[in-house]
Amino acid sequence: MNVRRFFSFRSRVAVIVAGILLGALSLFYTNNMARRLREKEQHDVALWAHVMERVTRDVTHPANTGAMADPLVADIMSTNNNIPFIITNERLEVSSFHLVPDRIIDHPDLLRRQLDRFTEENTPLPVRFWWSDDHYLIIFYGKSQLLKSLYWFPYIQILVVTIFIVLGFIAFRSSKHDEQNRVWIGLAKETAHQLGTPTSSLLGWIEFLRGQPVDQTAVEEMNKDLAHLMKIVDRFSKIGSETPLTPANINETVGESVMYFRKRIPRNVTLDYNGLAIAPVQANINAALFEWVVENLMKNSLDALQGHGAIEVRILSDERHVMVDVRDTGKGIPKSNWNRIFEPGFTTKTRGWGLGLSLSRRIVEEYHHGRIAVIDSEPGKGTTIRITLKRIFEA
Repeated sequence: MNVRRFFSFRSRVAVIVAGILLGALSLFYTNNMARRLREKEQHDVALWAHVMERVTRDVTHPANTGAMADPLVADIMSTNNNIPFIITNERLEVSSFHLVPDRIIDHPDLLRRQLDRFTEENTPLPVRFWWSDDHYLIIFYGKSQLLKSLYWFPYIQILVVTIFIVLGFIAFRSSKHDEQNRVWIGLAKETAHQLGTPTSSLLGWIEFLRGQPVDQTAVEEMNKDLAHLMKIVDRFSKIGSETPLTPANINETVGESVMYFRKRIPRNVTLDYNGLAIAPVQANINAALFEWVVENLMKNSLDALQGHGAIEVRILSDERHVMVDVRDTGKGIPKSNWNRIFEPGFTTKTRGWGLGLSLSRRIVEEYHHGRIAVIDSEPGKGTTIRITLKRIFEA
């Protein structure tokens, strides 16, 4: 691990630890405030009950239970009007309530549930009358809105901070991804530029060989290889540029790559293609880039065969799509790597940068709006990779 990556990792860990500590501190502080506020509210309600009991001692007639109408009680309770409560008699008949909707008070079932809810939040307080043990009031009360907000505030705070961290991480990854894209695009265009001079020189040498007493069949094959090299230069020059798509016969486009490749594979490898024996299908493609993808898949299949086996390229279609399958009888891919093989830098080869399939996916998905994926693979039995494009029909 290099120094920059090490310190970058330590920085990320430090940010995560700092975030966890801040979250824990916020939870502790807010919960402590909520506990103190709850104790104050419970003390206030206990004060109400005490005042009501004192007031009832001045009542001269047992039938007079109107302590709630006393100005002292009303004044004390009005200064704490943020606490919801329901006051009932011993038969749970409501005598007074605050911050509770009328529809709950008027509905017996809803009232019962509300009383149960208040009981879960705080223990009800009885208010005894001095003249009778059979008659008394009960104060059911809940948590104030402020207290409820304090309980939820740290979690909302942590959620907001988490959202900002995630958005910042996404923005960072996006900018880093864009920077990497610019580097690879620049490298591709510079490669195309550097290959321009030797390919021009090779064209001159081939023309020279045409006039010499040499095997012209070999010269023609060299010319085909040079034409293919010039295609590769053209492909590299198209990376990062506007890529026009035009209707093309997929059977013929894939067939050209297969025919070129067939003459350059080992003797113990067979390459079969069904595209020239079935009805043609069309799709919008950039021929140069799409041939690159097909050739890349065939090269990967050839590497997997290690000099022995078979490659099969098949064209399939339905009403909406055209599919190109490249299948081999090579060493196969574990299912855990089916998606990873398309990631930049991932490779199972001793040599190579692991960019071929990554570029193939970008060409298929970003330029051609299609899809490329492993549809079947088993270690020791082979792999099938499928390209799927939207099919078009001739007007």
